[in-house]
Amino acid sequence: MTSTAGSTGASGATGPGAFPYKLVATDLDGTLLRSDETVSARTRDALAAVTEAGAAHIVVTGRAVPWTRHVLDELGYQGLAVCGQGAQVYDAGEHRLLTSVTLDRQLAGLALAKIEAEVGPLLLAASRDGLDGDVLVGPGYRRLEGALPVVPLKDAADLWSAPLNKVYVQHPTLSDDELAAVAVKVAGGLVGVTMAGPGVVELLPLGLSKATGLSLAARRLGVKAADTIAFGDMPNDLPMFAWAAHGVAMANAHADLKAIADEVTASNDEDGIAVVLERLLTRP
Repeated sequence: MTSTAGSTGASGATGPGAFPYKLVATDLDGTLLRSDETVSARTRDALAAVTEAGAAHIVVTGRAVPWTRHVLDELGYQGLAVCGQGAQVYDAGEHRLLTSVTLDRQLAGLALAKIEAEVGPLLLAASRDGLDGDVLVGPGYRRLEGALPVVPLKDAADLWSAPLNKVYVQHPTLSDDELAAVAVKVAGGLVGVTMAGPGVVELLPLGLSKATGLSLAARRLGVKAADTIAFGDMPNDLPMFAWAAHGVAMANAHADLKAIADEVTASNDEDGIAVVLERLLTRP
């Protein structure tokens, strides 16, 4: 799936039958990727047709660059990617980090203390900044099955020993929605809080979201929010949907995202992105 996002002027064709957007923004997990972490031939073809029509494609993911770049390389993706919930803008073709925002570790520590004072001890992980930043995983933190590399966190002090993009939190008994709600209530003035997937509640730099990262990347391409269609599946995609002209939730999406989406398409395992792009490409 070769993207021209890094080189297209995103001028977009006009006239009857033209693709109506200059930018297609796709989340990665649960959206562009199927459950087996592949992209179907149908979706690849639809995205290729979109870029041939003059639009740009940008991947917008909660994963930090070290957990994203191998996927982009395997896909042959050459354009820009927004990673780390908007913290990083990454040039996949040049393997270069263009922008990066880090979490204020003092504020993050205070936020954690406030949350734990409310709900008790948390299970922690963290994503270090940079192209090769480690993901630290503390005792008891539940990881999804898969081969994404992590470094065990043996000493709690090591959590704060280097710049971070985000801190992951879990609770032994609270659901993701419950934990996120508490975190927003007691620490929302210190850090951003988002839910990116099952078991993935994150503390971010205050004000950071996929929308902020996407707007930076779009500006590099000379594209505006009004020219953008976005695809996603989780609450961390809410700001991106609010920014873009048209938000499309996958059938497997969280109820909160479906509630504000402009439309709901098929699931990530049923080529939901391709279903919408093919319709737009062939409309009268």
